[in-house]
Amino acid sequence: YATRGHIARATLESVCYQTRAILEAMRKDSGTELRRLRVDGGLTNSDQTMQIQADILDIEVVRPEMRETTALGAALAAGLGGGVWESEAELRQIAQSNVTAFWSHITEEKRAEMLKGWEKAVERSLDWA
Repeated sequence: YATRGHIARATLESVCYQTRAILEAMRKDSGTELRRLRVDGGLTNSDQTMQIQADILDIEVVRPEMRETTALGAALAAGLGGGVWESEAELRQIAQSNVTAFWSHITEEKRAEMLKGWEKAVERSLDWA
């Protein structure tokens, strides 16, 4: 049987696996390996989700202290235009301070096992509709 906790974790994991699929497509199109993923938004409040993402991607996942960076970006741009800050370099320093980094804590074998399980689940779900 599945509890609410199981469903919640599966939902969070699915977001991480879907992010991996998008980044893999971007890598194939661009030919560029991603070394770091910068994240923001409400879902990033979950340390567990950010760790799952790092485990699945096997790259650094970087979360800023200010997690709503769209609003922060608008405020920084307005401040730059209004003379609060003198340069874009100052803004970069503000945006890059106080970050939390997540790194993978699993083996390559475990990651491959997890990805195989995800792919199997996706394959099974194709016949549901």
